[in-house]
Amino acid sequence: MISGYLDGLEMVLQLGTLLAIAGGTLLGIIMGALPGLTSAMAIALLLPVTFGMPPVMGIGMLLGALCGAGASGSIPAILLNIPGTPSSVATTFDGFPMAQKGEAGRALGLSIVASFFGGVASMVILSLLAPPIAEFALRFGAAEYFSLSIFGLVIIASVAGKSLMKGLIAGLLGFFASTIGTDPITGVGRFTFDQLSLLTGINLLPALIGLFAVSQVLKDAFEYDPSARLKASEHRVDIARPRFLETLKHWRALMAGILSGSIVGPVPGAGGSIASLVAYDQARRFSKSPDKFGTGHAPGIVSVESANNALLGGALIPTLALGIPGEAATAVLLGGLMIQGITPGPMLFDNHDGTVYGIFLAYLVANAFMLLIMCLGIKVFIRVLMVPRKQLLASILVFCFIGVYGVDGDTFNLYLMLGFGVLGYFLNRYNFGTAPVILGLILGPIAESNLRRGLQAFQGDWTPFFTRPISLTFLIIALLLLVITILQNYRARRPA
Repeated sequence: MISGYLDGLEMVLQLGTLLAIAGGTLLGIIMGALPGLTSAMAIALLLPVTFGMPPVMGIGMLLGALCGAGASGSIPAILLNIPGTPSSVATTFDGFPMAQKGEAGRALGLSIVASFFGGVASMVILSLLAPPIAEFALRFGAAEYFSLSIFGLVIIASVAGKSLMKGLIAGLLGFFASTIGTDPITGVGRFTFDQLSLLTGINLLPALIGLFAVSQVLKDAFEYDPSARLKASEHRVDIARPRFLETLKHWRALMAGILSGSIVGPVPGAGGSIASLVAYDQARRFSKSPDKFGTGHAPGIVSVESANNALLGGALIPTLALGIPGEAATAVLLGGLMIQGITPGPMLFDNHDGTVYGIFLAYLVANAFMLLIMCLGIKVFIRVLMVPRKQLLASILVFCFIGVYGVDGDTFNLYLMLGFGVLGYFLNRYNFGTAPVILGLILGPIAESNLRRGLQAFQGDWTPFFTRPISLTFLIIALLLLVITILQNYRARRPA
């Protein structure tokens, strides 16, 4: 391992490689900060650029884009209540309320440092624990994925706010929306109303932008009050700096994020949304003041952002060790590895040991560049809040239309975005929340397809869902969390 790291260090510490990693990180930050543009898209754009590059330089550039996009999704989530990426949905829970208090700079400072710590920790875990964690993730079958989705549904209830019932209704609404499209088993169309664009199901991008961006625009437009506009001084631009000591002060939330991201990351298909929600939920449960979560509480931001970047390193584990991408971005990265002549799998560490450790170090350097670029740009980001509200709302709406239409050129997605925007406005107005709908959309296909595949594999027998150790563990934890959530809501409503 030591010789491998020494060989890898020689590959990374070259001017061309460092510039490539910095360029990829900058592009990733830009892409992640624009709602609708993802890390997978950033990597896909850079793939042609890596042709002819040495392996560590090319893969380092792609890892920079992955790292930058994973961290910068928090920028619009905090400043505008619009998640830059699906994994930054949970950042809006405390990030945006903190910005509304005039502490957007503080929130950004916490998110940047937490992302850096999460990324560094995941690199250590990636290099030391790749083989055993990958072996564990390989044990997941249909029963385990179904139980994981049920666990996610319970988390929906726990983050839904004061009303458990409203949160579950919103989550089930997302579950229902996920059934629209082609049946994953039989291929029969469901609830498509002869609309060809719905055969592939509800596109997550217009739903995400509609529920968070368009609904926020509608809310601000209907409730616009010129006299309530904050002055530039009230945004506290002077405190827009990295928060190392404050982040370390919330070490429980930081550890919850790092552990959640590192555990969920190696599970192929689990995604950042589940990791960030698990981290947020655990940080709140182990907090001495759980009632402050959702009101602009620093540990909420620290837990989510550390989980987002810890997940990226974890997702690289099955990608490198097994050739199984942990998420969409690493699926594109897998193509980049193949282009470079690197075949992922059990023999990777024997055949390309120096290159592999060079990739590990390149990811560490990418996190350092992410921290540097985000810190240098933090006061630029905060200036978004100085833009007059009317111009800002109009600009956001224009970018929403461009982002949704630019993906596949389908005008139906624009109507879908507007429909979800109106739905999101009324959900927020009556305190149902929009996050449970998105989570239901994400978890719905996982739950349905794996439930049915499991029943087919077990010949209609339900017992394996409750007897397989990993599946049973998820179900038991879900049941315990549900009971705890019900008791907490009951105590909160009981008169003193």
